[in-house]
Amino acid sequence: MTTMSKGKIGVLIEEHFDGTEFRRFNEYFPQQGYEVEYLSHLWGNPELRFGSNPENDQIEYHITVKTEVNHVTPGDYKGIICIGAYAMDRLRYQVRVSKGQKNQAPAVEFLRKAMATEGVKLGTICHSLWLFCADPDLLKNRKVTCAHNIICDVENAGAEIVYDGEATADLVVDGNLITGKHPGIVEQFMEVFVREIEQN
Repeated sequence: MTTMSKGKIGVLIEEHFDGTEFRRFNEYFPQQGYEVEYLSHLWGNPELRFGSNPENDQIEYHITVKTEVNHVTPGDYKGIICIGAYAMDRLRYQVRVSKGQKNQAPAVEFLRKAMATEGVKLGTICHSLWLFCADPDLLKNRKVTCAHNIICDVENAGAEIVYDGEATADLVVDGNLITGKHPGIVEQFMEVFVREIEQN
């Protein structure tokens, strides 16, 4: 970490991440003095390469991730963001499951720790609340917004979705959790996320 850095923002990522958010995170957060570190479950590999959601059959962005989510703690970061699109659905996958057992995926375990870590802000955009839905205890009675097509998932996980007329709200802040509706509000989301970090 450079001496001028204000700290790190950790971004959970996997295959099929949102390209717009990825590009803007890499531009905006460093401009505000924060390092961006991408985290994932690497399945025993030293690194894995992921691609963004295809646009017109083209994968515009790729990233090689070397930080295993099992090897870091939430307190290493000023804030943690779950990137949008379908990446978070992949991160909640478990190889083995048993009836009545909570989700044991490494990224879900990391989120549990993050939600309990004082001073760490968490952010989601669009579909990325899917990762929180893997354990309803993470969302119970929290006010959030999300993409329209995962409303049922989020409500079933116990969250209260905030609406604006006939749409979900653009942005909702509920304590340490900042949620954005879709990539179209990424600029507002990033500004509010940094503001919330710096209010600590």
